[in-house]
Amino acid sequence: MRPFPPIISVDDHVVEPPHLWQRWLPSTLRDDGPKVVRSGYEMRPGAAQRFLLAPSGPETDFWLYDGVATAIDTASAAAGLPPERLDARPISFDEMRPGCFDRAARLADMDAGGIERSLCFPTFPRFCGQVFLDAKDKELALACVRAYNDWMVEEWCGDSGGRLIPLCLVPLWDPFLAAEEVRRNAARGVRAVAFTELPQYLDLPSLYDVGRHWAPFLDACDDTSTVICMHIGSASRLVTTAPDAPPSVQAALLTVNSQLSLTDWILSGSLVRHPNLKLAFSESQVGWMPYLLQRLDTMWEKHRGTLLGLDPSIVNPPSSYIPNRIFGCIFDDGFGLAVRDTIGIDQITFETDYPHMDSTWPVTASYVAAAFDALTDEELDKVVRSNAIKLFELQEALPTN
Repeated sequence: MRPFPPIISVDDHVVEPPHLWQRWLPSTLRDDGPKVVRSGYEMRPGAAQRFLLAPSGPETDFWLYDGVATAIDTASAAAGLPPERLDARPISFDEMRPGCFDRAARLADMDAGGIERSLCFPTFPRFCGQVFLDAKDKELALACVRAYNDWMVEEWCGDSGGRLIPLCLVPLWDPFLAAEEVRRNAARGVRAVAFTELPQYLDLPSLYDVGRHWAPFLDACDDTSTVICMHIGSASRLVTTAPDAPPSVQAALLTVNSQLSLTDWILSGSLVRHPNLKLAFSESQVGWMPYLLQRLDTMWEKHRGTLLGLDPSIVNPPSSYIPNRIFGCIFDDGFGLAVRDTIGIDQITFETDYPHMDSTWPVTASYVAAAFDALTDEELDKVVRSNAIKLFELQEALPTN
């Protein structure tokens, strides 16, 4: 196995520890904030809320918040589980590998997998904080977002020696408060914020909003070099083909939301109006990018000023807004690597997806060595390390004790 550089994963996940909001919320809000309880449960296959509290039966841990009880899906904390436990049941904290929620254990698991640094998306709040967007009490929800960010920066990442990269949330329901939170966290070194692929799917204004609803938030990200990170599923709706189609159809079409999202970012003129803005598409792979960009360029060349309604601010080919600004993330995309010159090797990053079911952990190092064998040493370094350093403005080398 050839030597390769220490790996930086730009898409992993953290299962929030039970104490998070009970420790980081103001004391007057803790009774109403998210808390974990142990309870019996019953399963409802196919329902939106698949696990319900029950007075008896098998027990698991539930998050209680805003009148809703939410159990943790096994697929979200699958690291280290035997194959027979990877089923439809929920999972409790005492069944999980501690690396799912404990910082010291996570760092040990990163060592075991050959991972130097990791950026983690949330679990209970969902990928961009939709739980707090949906909450009825927005003052409490805002406090919960801020408490999550304080925990993320000061506890989860704080004493990790730079190995855990902070990713913060914003109050999605208010672009001015979102901007304020971006600036608050940027002042303490945060360069990544979670956002939705398609805000219109969350009943929020789209990027085409004539009133420029998102301008305060985008201005803050542009001003502070904060990368907007959009994870598959952050639109709370996945593409399918028919109401009776099996889950495999959604799995096959997972990247479609990212294609829709990138189209919106380009054709709305958002990248033109915010020239320093950077976007990261997480877990979407990259093989879909070349055709989409070719199609957008063709439309721009042939149909500017026509009934297609292309934004007049887009004075250059859409593909020209990709270099150094739009980043894709791969873990299983041989085709994307085969067409890497079309995409731009500088725009491709890597993820391990720990502790989800698709994760390459604990064999990430050997997986990279085999799956990326066709890359040159320089290309390999860019994909698994240096592109992430550039994207998130990280230190080239971690401090030594």
